[in-house]
Amino acid sequence: MTAKLNKYKNLNKTILLAVLYNYQILKQSIMKITDFTQHSDVFHLIEGLKNEGIPKKQFSDVLDEDGNQYVELVMEGGGVLGVALIGYNFVLEQMGLRFFSLAGTSAGSINALLLAGMGDVSKPKAEKLVDVLANKNLMEFVDGDSDAQDFVEAIVKDAGMMKMVWKGVQIVDNIRDDIGLNPGKNFLDWMAGILKKNGIETVADLEKNFGAVPGGLKIREGIGRSIDGLRPRFTVIAADLTSETKVEFPRMASLYWDDDKSVNPAVFVRASMSVPYFFSPLIIDNVPQGEQAMHNWKSLAGFNGIPPKKALFVDGGIMSNFPMDVFHKKNVVPRMPTFGVRLGVDRDKANNIKGPGKLFGAMFNSIRHLHDYDFILRNPDYKQLLEKIDIGDHNWLNFAMPKEDKIDLFVRGAKAAAMFLRKFDWKSYKVMRQKHVDALS
Repeated sequence: MTAKLNKYKNLNKTILLAVLYNYQILKQSIMKITDFTQHSDVFHLIEGLKNEGIPKKQFSDVLDEDGNQYVELVMEGGGVLGVALIGYNFVLEQMGLRFFSLAGTSAGSINALLLAGMGDVSKPKAEKLVDVLANKNLMEFVDGDSDAQDFVEAIVKDAGMMKMVWKGVQIVDNIRDDIGLNPGKNFLDWMAGILKKNGIETVADLEKNFGAVPGGLKIREGIGRSIDGLRPRFTVIAADLTSETKVEFPRMASLYWDDDKSVNPAVFVRASMSVPYFFSPLIIDNVPQGEQAMHNWKSLAGFNGIPPKKALFVDGGIMSNFPMDVFHKKNVVPRMPTFGVRLGVDRDKANNIKGPGKLFGAMFNSIRHLHDYDFILRNPDYKQLLEKIDIGDHNWLNFAMPKEDKIDLFVRGAKAAAMFLRKFDWKSYKVMRQKHVDALS
């Protein structure tokens, strides 16, 4: 009997030690908000900006009673590289900037909705985004079967040709049956859960929480204008392949739902981030029909036929990965600027096209960037509003990203924000816009 008791005691002791060991490993791996916001590079960067007087610099003519300045923000898509956008936004908020309107595609749409869904426009929210994403296992979004997960891992690790071919053969049925490797349900549930914690389950909730104009909002003295007509706006871009339409949600949601105000905004982002073949397309059934629906399709989407009975959405980036034009009014000098942030440096060298894979990649990138490049080319003043984050060697599909990479992307975003704030000149920008307006009149 005594031997048995000692055996059980030793067993329980072993179990207890194993539990304590695993707890210590877990404790070490858990990331805190301060791992990002108080990182030495970020801390010294913010202190430097404060010492340079950046918080007192003019960035907008729209202010509140606390001296916060309001801007519009457009964010580019780029898979898991979207972590860098949070670092960018964090520095802007630390310098007293608030996001009056938000827009984005794919990863940019994720950040835009999270920012919009976490309170009214007067509140800083980037730290909340850090808290949400810091310990999120991004691989949970890869919610396909084991073959799909193995294929994604092979892509990220840049496996050899033989292994890629072998893994590719194993996912043929996924592509054939589901038109994608991952159903995207885990992402949709995750996004909807975050919104619910912040009191948002419908478009109506979002409009009530984010769409309210803050009390005490005013125009800078000496400008001679008012805040009349200013309303916060939220836009994400998705691609409806059924009707070949670049869709702006929630503005065009009535095309797809009879009661568009009751739709969960998480659905819009699920549509926007549906990377072709990586995620299954988002399919909306029971699209409204009838004469009124036909009128809506013609007026909102320029579609002249009978509305499709169901719509199939993929990543909005195939039509506009950086929707800088959504808030643009070319015939006026704005009361607040529309800042834009991009992920990575592009068009700094010609494509070296060798082989069918490189040819397909060059064609795909040309198509998805065409609209955005064309807009910026025709509106050169917008170059003053843009900043690009150097994302280094990070892979936009690395859902298994370790914590060190998350922090590095955050820091890279923060550094890009500091660079932009130092060089942007609001008064000079307004002069350029006024010349443009005068030329149009």
